[in-house]
Amino acid sequence: MSGPVGVDEVRAAQDVLRDVTVTTPILESRSLSAKVGGPVLLKAENLQRAGSFKARGAYVRIARLSAEERARGVVAASAGNHAQGVALAATLLGCRSVVFMPEGAPLPKVAATRAYGAEVVFGGPGVDACLAAATAYARENGAVFIHPFDHPDVVAGQGTVGLEILEQYPDVRTIVVPVGGGGLVAGIAAAVKEPRPDVRVVGAQAERAAAFPPSLAAGRPVSVAPSATMADGIAVGRPGDLTFELVSKLVDSVVTVSEETISRALLNCLERSKQVVEPAGAVGVAALLDRPHMFEPPVVTVLSGGNIDPLLLSKVLRHGLAVAGRYLMFRVRLPDRPGALVTLLGELAELGVNVLDVVHQRTAARLNVDEVEVSLHLETRGPDHCDEVLGRLRAEGYTLSFG
Repeated sequence: MSGPVGVDEVRAAQDVLRDVTVTTPILESRSLSAKVGGPVLLKAENLQRAGSFKARGAYVRIARLSAEERARGVVAASAGNHAQGVALAATLLGCRSVVFMPEGAPLPKVAATRAYGAEVVFGGPGVDACLAAATAYARENGAVFIHPFDHPDVVAGQGTVGLEILEQYPDVRTIVVPVGGGGLVAGIAAAVKEPRPDVRVVGAQAERAAAFPPSLAAGRPVSVAPSATMADGIAVGRPGDLTFELVSKLVDSVVTVSEETISRALLNCLERSKQVVEPAGAVGVAALLDRPHMFEPPVVTVLSGGNIDPLLLSKVLRHGLAVAGRYLMFRVRLPDRPGALVTLLGELAELGVNVLDVVHQRTAARLNVDEVEVSLHLETRGPDHCDEVLGRLRAEGYTLSFG
């Protein structure tokens, strides 16, 4: 064992989870394989019970409590996946659970946590406030606090994903893992590196909430202030002490990805692999899209969760389509005379563009008295089609503006 958690601990956790969690499938991605230049496969933890890998660590942690501890109940703080994992695990083990969730947490996640059997308490505006409230509740009521990542049983449970990858696809050369607090990547590295030191383990973080790169540079866990990110499931401001120790020893590198690339990754998962994935669960795919030649194939990347609010999904997909060049938005000035707008729309129809929205403005300080301005929102077939549309309109004498 190379630290507080090694492959033996992960194998023991796998025994605990037998007949509890499911062995999620590994799916080939032809589109990502073409980009990387070799096989790329997706470990679909979005299809795990409770919608993410979190049920693994939560179950192992609660299963190893004493009967007296379980009788006191468990408490957790989470905005989503850990909440559902703890609720499910506690119910399966006959244990009462209380979960503190942020005010304004997505309603589907709140409803799912309750459906799995937890009492949900809104603990404040964010996860930090909920952590404080959960810790206080544990002190006052004797409940056992279930940390989302920084505990050996949790790390060992998450590491069972790594054992499954080796069993399902022994030819793997690189494993790419979404990273928040580090429990999943630490567990996978602990499971993989002892039996297969030739396999590279790479973490991926959203650049707006990336605590590991500065921590690894400093040689100790450091705190960052996460900015708003669509990958809220991995927006953790400080690595755990245990997870940092394991990551610094066992993980080969941690890369960061932009919001735009996360949007593209979600779109790729949905369109090309038919997988509904939350933003945090798609950051490994985003890393492959961003740096396709960095990863030695065969590559397995973990889709760590699929619990996405449908409203957020619609917004993110629109953003992803825009980033992918499938949406085109601009303003154009037209002469204020009958037929001018019809002529423009006819040009767009000939180009095969789908017009999603038209806003017609007749009065503005920037317009001449004989002009109108039309804002257009168009659906195209991709970047080349966008270029064709813009080139044709400019050639016909239209003045376009953007932003």
